[in-house]
Amino acid sequence: MTESKGDVWVAAGFAELAHSGVDGVRVEVLAKNLGVTKGGFYRRFRDRAALLEAMLTRWRDGRIASIEKHTALDGASARERLKAIITLYSERMNTEAMAVELAIRQWARTDEAATAAAASVDAARLKNVAQLYRATGLPTEEADAQAFLFYCFIFGQSLLFLERGPRKRAQLLTQSADKLLTESSRAR
Repeated sequence: MTESKGDVWVAAGFAELAHSGVDGVRVEVLAKNLGVTKGGFYRRFRDRAALLEAMLTRWRDGRIASIEKHTALDGASARERLKAIITLYSERMNTEAMAVELAIRQWARTDEAATAAAASVDAARLKNVAQLYRATGLPTEEADAQAFLFYCFIFGQSLLFLERGPRKRAQLLTQSADKLLTESSRAR
């Protein structure tokens, strides 16, 4: 597979996945969306399954690299890093990325490879955030529980349609985030 040419098909696959779910990721649809023939696809992938595999690999590796980057201390305190991650996920809603995330999780309900990819991403997210909580002084079990709550908040808040204006929503997010960071402060 030519990497740059294959990337175009993978990106088109993600766009269609976000829009229509895994069933919508079909060679004919992607070729039409890209304005090319199906022949270009088959020069880069042996079949649809190979494209789906490439998409899962790209998503898994990208999400894991992202959480490792966002949880690296790089001179910041663990609490500052946790706060930065909350800000990143709650203030700058990436609707395309969230649509892909949700579509992959839906796909994972019926496909073992998608299940494995989602499980790998979840494990990395929980492991890295738990390490930050441990760095604040929380014992392992409490850090693991806080990491779980942290991700329930991060992803759950993005799915809620609150009957509040942007200012009220921001206040609620800030207060909730403070609660997630309070436990780590008490451990010190």
